[in-house]
Amino acid sequence: MSKSGSQMKTLKKVLQYIGTYRFWMLASIVLAAVTVALTLYIPILVGRAIDFIVDWKNVDFENILKLLIEIGILAAVTAVLQWLMNTINNKVTYQVVRDVRNQAFTRIQKLPLKYLDAHSYGEIVSRVIADVDQFADGLLMGFTQLFTGVVTIIGTLIFMLTIHPGITLVVVGLTPISLFVARFIAKRTYDMFRLQSETRAEQTALIDEMVGNQKIVQAFSHEDEALEQFDEINDRLQSCSLRATFFSSLTNPCTRFVNSLVYAGVALTGALSVISGGMSVGGLSCFLSYANQYTKPFNEISGVVTELQNAMACASRIFELLDEEERTPDKADARVLTEEQVDGTVEISDVSFSYVPDRKLIEHFNLSVKPGERVAIVGPTGCGKTTMINLLMRFYDVDAGKICVSGTDIRDISRISLRRSYGMVLQDTWLKSGTIYENIAYGRPDATKEQVIEAAKAAHAHSFIKRLPDGYDTVISEDGGNISQGQKQLLCIARVMLCLP
Repeated sequence: MSKSGSQMKTLKKVLQYIGTYRFWMLASIVLAAVTVALTLYIPILVGRAIDFIVDWKNVDFENILKLLIEIGILAAVTAVLQWLMNTINNKVTYQVVRDVRNQAFTRIQKLPLKYLDAHSYGEIVSRVIADVDQFADGLLMGFTQLFTGVVTIIGTLIFMLTIHPGITLVVVGLTPISLFVARFIAKRTYDMFRLQSETRAEQTALIDEMVGNQKIVQAFSHEDEALEQFDEINDRLQSCSLRATFFSSLTNPCTRFVNSLVYAGVALTGALSVISGGMSVGGLSCFLSYANQYTKPFNEISGVVTELQNAMACASRIFELLDEEERTPDKADARVLTEEQVDGTVEISDVSFSYVPDRKLIEHFNLSVKPGERVAIVGPTGCGKTTMINLLMRFYDVDAGKICVSGTDIRDISRISLRRSYGMVLQDTWLKSGTIYENIAYGRPDATKEQVIEAAKAAHAHSFIKRLPDGYDTVISEDGGNISQGQKQLLCIARVMLCLP
C-alpha cells in the first residue's frame, strides 16, 4: 500500500474512534463557531470606539464607555465558552485514548504466542504507552486548534468582505503561498516521525530487556556492551528526532513570514483607501485586526499539521497491533473437559511442527501415555522439549498429525478447559507483584486461606513462608527478587498444588 493510502486508512480508523463521541464533537464545533463569532465581533466594536476618538476635540466618552462595557461582557462570555470547548476536547481525546488502550490490551491477550515470541516486550509496551501518548497530544491539538482555526478563517473572510471586498481579495490572493509552504514541509515530516517512533520503541525494548535481566548482564560482565548498544540506539534516536523536529519547526516561521506579507499588503492598501476616503480609520483598524486573525490560524494549523503527522505515524503503529490476526478461535462445538472426563491419557500421533517453515524441528513424532504413567522427555538443547509443552498446552497448533487428551483431539477442546486440566511448572518461574498469598491463589482466586496453606505445605513451601516478615501477606516484586530462586520454584509448585489439575 502507498504511503498516502496508508495515511488515509489510518485517518479513517481515527475518525471511527472519534465518531463514537459525535455528540461531544458537535458540541465542540458549535462552541468553536460561537467563540469565533464573538471574537470577530469585538474588533468591530473597537473600530467604532476608535472612530469616536479620531476627532480629539470632540471625543464621545459616553458611547466609548458603552462600547467598553459591551467588549468586556463579550470577552468574558468568550472565555467561558472557550473553557467549555477545551474541556469537551480533553474529554473526547482521553476517552478515545482509553478506548484505544483498552482494545490494544484486549488484543494482546488474544494474540497468538508466535506474535509475542517474535516481538520484544519493550516494543509492544512502547506502542501501547508512548505511541498512544503521542497520538493523544496530536489529537488534542487537532481538536483545540483545527476547528477554531478553520472557523476563524471562514468568519474573518465573511466579515472582511462586508467591510472592503477589494482589500479582502489581496488577503485571499496571498494566502495560498502559506498553504503551499505548510503542505510542502508537512509531507516530508511523516516518515521522520514514524522513524522516530520506531527507534523509540527499539530503545524501550532494550531498556526493558536490560533492566529485567540485570543479574545476567552483570554475571557475564556485559555492562560495557549493553552501554555501547544503548548509546548506538540513543544516537540514532537523537539524530532522527532532531531531523523530525527541525523540519517540523520550519513550518511556523515560514508561514509567519508569508502572513507578515499579507498583513503588510493589507496595511498599505488600507492606508491608501483611508486617504482616498474609502474607509474610516476605525474601519482600517478593524480590518487590520481581521487580517491578523485571518493569518494567525494558518500558523496554528501548520503547527497542528506537524503534530498530526506525528500523531498519524504513532497511530499507524498502534493500528498495526490492533489489526494483527487473533489466535485461531475455539470451535463453536468445542468440547469442555470436566474433572471427571480427564483420565490422564495422552496420544501424540505422527506430529510434525516447526516455528519457521524452512527449519524443521519435530517430524513424525509419536507418543502414547497411559493414566498414571510418568514420562520424562530428555534431549539436548533445541531438540524440542519446550516445544512439546507449547503444543500440549496449545500455545501453538501442530502443523501435521494430532494430539489427543482423554481420547479427543485438543483442537476440538476449548483452550480454557484444556489448560485447566494441566499442571505446568517451568524452569523459569513466573510471579507477579503482590503478596505470597495472591501469587499462590493466582489460578484459584476463590481459594480460602486454609486451602492456600495446605497447598503450600504440600509443596514444602509453608516453612519458609512463615519465616518471612509478614508470612503469606509478604509482598514480593514482579520477578520475586526478594526471595531465592528455589523459593520461587516452591511458590510455583504450590500454585499448581492448589489447582490440583
